[in-house]
Amino acid sequence: MKFKTIEWKGDHIRLLDQRKLPQEVRYLNCRDASSVAQAIRNMAIRGAPAIGVAAAMGIALAAKKIRSNRPEIFRRKVEKVCHLMGETRPTAVNLFWAIERMRAMLDQFQSEGVEGLKSRLEKEALRIYAEDLKVNRKIGENGKILIQNGSGVLTHCNAGGLATAGYGTALGVIRAAWAEGKRFHVYVDETRPLLQGARLTAWELIQEKIPCTVITDNMAGWLMEKGKINLVLVGADRIARNGDTANKIGTYSLAVLANWHRIPFYVAAPTSTFDFGLFSGRDIPIEERAGEEVTHIVGRRIAPGGVKVYNPAFDVTPHSLIEAIITEKGILRKPFIKSLRKLKTK
Repeated sequence: MKFKTIEWKGDHIRLLDQRKLPQEVRYLNCRDASSVAQAIRNMAIRGAPAIGVAAAMGIALAAKKIRSNRPEIFRRKVEKVCHLMGETRPTAVNLFWAIERMRAMLDQFQSEGVEGLKSRLEKEALRIYAEDLKVNRKIGENGKILIQNGSGVLTHCNAGGLATAGYGTALGVIRAAWAEGKRFHVYVDETRPLLQGARLTAWELIQEKIPCTVITDNMAGWLMEKGKINLVLVGADRIARNGDTANKIGTYSLAVLANWHRIPFYVAAPTSTFDFGLFSGRDIPIEERAGEEVTHIVGRRIAPGGVKVYNPAFDVTPHSLIEAIITEKGILRKPFIKSLRKLKTK
């Protein structure tokens, strides 16, 4: 990517404001934890891996600015920031995974004192960032075999560099296949209501000079019927241990359509997206967002005033509709309970 999603600047965090894309490339300079939390909440930065990185950096930034040298006060203030970050978005498990990694630093290195803990928290946040880049590239390498020359690949929402530290999960697979020399076409679901496909995924693909076509969400089934789509490739925000997968609203519909047309449906996600504490997708919390996201486009009302709105940000695709899950540790096949059990022990 020519533009960085998130950068650690020592005394602040620089975020690419994804609400402005593709019309404008604008950055936010977050100088405290509350501004990072707000950027996550209002989707200036979004995507499960990316918000995990942002939360970790926000915690490290807050820790650096704590003036007290008393360990108990320092810990209490850091815990307050961890709680703040955890309240931003409930579905993406990478957020909570990153927060717990930062909390672990407080326990593991408490003997090093306040200054030592500040250093440890910063290093851990930067480690989470670096690991995400490495893991995503490995996902791409593992998954590129699933895309063949001449394929039509359908994506939903944005699972690219903008949703991660900078490479992408589902889009990382596409990038890796393209870099290998394979030639294919990507169909990009616009992804209502916030149009992350039309605004963000298409923008990333154009940056990479990968051929793409934006379609409205309700066109996907017809393109499958016409033989334009050979595989569906999406990211994930949380995966239960039976393989049920939460992703952007509309993903479930694509999986049903793909299953009907006998088209493979693939999920690409790092192992940090797996929630082994949940047996099935029924237990995944689903974020519901403001109705204005549906009734308005770019600030302009498109629906009558006073109309009721239901706006869940995610849905859950049952594991039975998923052909395989692409991770940095390999491609997982059915039965997912068995393959995920093996994954956990690696």
